[in-house]
Amino acid sequence: MSKNKVYSTSHCPYCVTLKEFLKERNIEFEDIDVGQDEKMAQEMIEKTGQMGVPVIEIDGEFVIGFDKAKIVKLLNIND
Repeated sequence: MSKNKVYSTSHCPYCVTLKEFLKERNIEFEDIDVGQDEKMAQEMIEKTGQMGVPVIEIDGEFVIGFDKAKIVKLLNIND
């Protein structure tokens, strides 16, 4: 099973869409609110060079934004 982290904020509509997409497919993930956790926000920026959300980490691979095709491929799911 893959280890998934979603870096998001509470006011980001794309973050909500991404998390709903994962929940609907029973994909487990750790939700990290970078709007509330400055340390994790800094970690996300250091790992990806990105300040925008959502960012999803799937087994060490990062997807910036809600790139459905790339997420489906990395999770090896049918959609």
